[in-house]
Amino acid sequence: MTSISSSNDATKVTTTTMSAEQIAQTIKDIARRIREQSTRMKETVKVIRESGALEELTDAVKEATMAARDTSREIGETARELKERGVIRETATAVDDSVRSARETAQTVSDLSEEARQAAPETAAAIAKASETAKQRARVAAEKAKEAVRETAEKAKGRSRKGEKEAT
Repeated sequence: MTSISSSNDATKVTTTTMSAEQIAQTIKDIARRIREQSTRMKETVKVIRESGALEELTDAVKEATMAARDTSREIGETARELKERGVIRETATAVDDSVRSARETAQTVSDLSEEARQAAPETAAAIAKASETAKQRARVAAEKAKEAVRETAEKAKGRSRKGEKEAT
């Protein structure tokens, strides 16, 4: 019998001579181990089958799949209802109204600031600063509200599309 092994770019060839009896015994040992492992495998499969573990696993996977399906349907139905009722459109309209109101408020504050500056020049700088701060805060609030509505609308559209795909 010849075996070849390689280690760090050096190949080593070893020749081992076995008698016919040794070869026959080695083959018998291999056959015996195959039979033993086959028996163990059969016993393991039998124990697993009899324990009900496979049925339990199958039932759990089935339940999880059904729950995912039901959740997907529910999300799709909710998205359709929101779309049909116009909730997203109403929310966007409310945000636009809020933005418009914030801009009007900023303009009113600006007008008051101008009037105060003309009526009392000594306090004009303080009022101008307060007016500018109020206008800036109103703009920031309006932009944040607008961004929040846009994100909500995009999420709802994504859920609606996902629900429609899963329903088909």
